[in-house]
Amino acid sequence: MSRKSRAKHKKAVKLVAYSFPKLPVTEQYRFICYNILFSSVDREIKSIVVTSPEPSDGKSTTAANLAIVLAQQGKATLLVDTDLRKPSIHYTFNISNMNGLTNAITRAIYLDTAIVKTFIPNLDILPSGPIPPNPSELLNSKSMATIMDDLKSKYEYVIFDAPPVLAVSDPQIMAAKSDGVVMVVNSGKTRKDSALKAKKILENVKGNILGVVLNGEKTSENMYYYQ
Repeated sequence: MSRKSRAKHKKAVKLVAYSFPKLPVTEQYRFICYNILFSSVDREIKSIVVTSPEPSDGKSTTAANLAIVLAQQGKATLLVDTDLRKPSIHYTFNISNMNGLTNAITRAIYLDTAIVKTFIPNLDILPSGPIPPNPSELLNSKSMATIMDDLKSKYEYVIFDAPPVLAVSDPQIMAAKSDGVVMVVNSGKTRKDSALKAKKILENVKGNILGVVLNGEKTSENMYYYQ
């Protein structure tokens, strides 16, 4: 295996909701999806940020599979890579990252040009684009706010894969601009104080926390699942 192939293999996440629709883990993603749908009864929930307290908690896996499950429900869904420091969605879906969100924010290309259709019906991808020197400034720009409004008018659900809360300020910016936030914690890895600190940070920017996904918990059948 070449170095390039190893790098791609390392960064890609598992699309279990697509490849293994009957596994218990996929059913748990559906459960999360239903909770989001029900939470939008009194308040419209269209833009959802998926983040975690720290790196390697499983937030990109959750974001990708949640987007797939929503698309499988017949919802027009867009998955956006707003991790402008360590993007991974383009690896997962095997698409180019030459053009993407950063190009659209800086108006180098039209937004529609940056969006990529996937092999999954109802699911489109907006990769991060080239890594910029100023991620926080781009995400907090008026251009980004305009893009978010535009995407919400075109899709029923927009899922934003954001960086970890305790690492950078980017998730706070996105949480303040979105309709809801899903925080992913990892069983046996995420410390309680880290999770509570991340929760407090999101609440301080008035982020609407829809719930917490517990990643990596084992069932009695020794199968990992998400709840």
